[in-house]
Amino acid sequence: MARAYMTDTESRTSGEEAPGRSGPARPAVARLRRAFTRLGGEGRWRRGWVLAALAALVALLMVLHSRIPNRFGNLGSLLETFLPWLGLSIPVLLGAALLRRSATALVALLLPALVWANLFGGLIADKRGSGGDLTVLTHNVNADNPDPTGTARQLARAGADVVALQELPKRSVPRYEAALEDAYPYHSVQGTVGLWSRYPLSDARPVDIGIGWTRAMRATVDTPKGRIFAYVAHLPSVRVKFEAGFTARQRDLAADMLGEAIVLESIERGVLLGDLNGTMNDRALASVTSQMRSTQGAAGDGFGFSWPASFPMTRIDQIMVKGVEPVSSWSLPRTGSDHLPLAASVSW
Repeated sequence: MARAYMTDTESRTSGEEAPGRSGPARPAVARLRRAFTRLGGEGRWRRGWVLAALAALVALLMVLHSRIPNRFGNLGSLLETFLPWLGLSIPVLLGAALLRRSATALVALLLPALVWANLFGGLIADKRGSGGDLTVLTHNVNADNPDPTGTARQLARAGADVVALQELPKRSVPRYEAALEDAYPYHSVQGTVGLWSRYPLSDARPVDIGIGWTRAMRATVDTPKGRIFAYVAHLPSVRVKFEAGFTARQRDLAADMLGEAIVLESIERGVLLGDLNGTMNDRALASVTSQMRSTQGAAGDGFGFSWPASFPMTRIDQIMVKGVEPVSSWSLPRTGSDHLPLAASVSW
């Protein structure tokens, strides 16, 4: 009869199990609790679920960025323009998780960190090589550039074989021509874009991108290694408006027309140089990016952001190639423009 009056504690001490409980499972639960205690207690796993949810949301935005519709304010393209910057949320959430002492949030942060590393980790490494058969340069010089001559001379000192300029106001064209003529005996200006070359140019002509005036051109460059086509383009600007979102319809239509022109090229090798007002991640530029490679992605060091020059946050200026191999890609020092110049070397 004495056993009927034993407490639960005494019963556990004596090795008896409470009715309806599984004996083998209880030691496992105890070990799990001890593990939680070593990690800081069960409370740290119960805290920080909001932070964990935010970490999961960041990861989903990066994984599913191409699924975010452009139907409302081109939100998908807006996100893709600044997609790498989502990585900044990771150290912010990490700091919050440490302040909250939340093991749950810390574990959840592994998800966006791994996704970001998968998307952009390859850009961090320095992939630049040496040499190359041809060096090209592109620069949006800014119509309001206060020193066109100084900018042109600075670009000439970079030593590129082919230089593409965008946003050339008619009043400044003679100043660019005068400053570049010694280094580049061949050039063609079409509308507000121009191409300067050490090698002969032929078949230079405007390219219609549907905006009513000339902001794109193509030419054939007769290099010592053979002919290449060279496109210079300045796609329409985009705006971020509270009531309209990311207004980019004209840019998107111009990109499609530019892509169609490149598809019809009979020359196998070529380059596209210009201010595309969009990044390689932006699905709206797929008609171009699907058939050409970014030199920065293939042979650059870092993200190669080009705009704004005072604090570059995105790469809307592009050097893209077809039929040639990128060797190296880099940004040049700031000029009088609000864009940074970009250069790349390629090989046959």
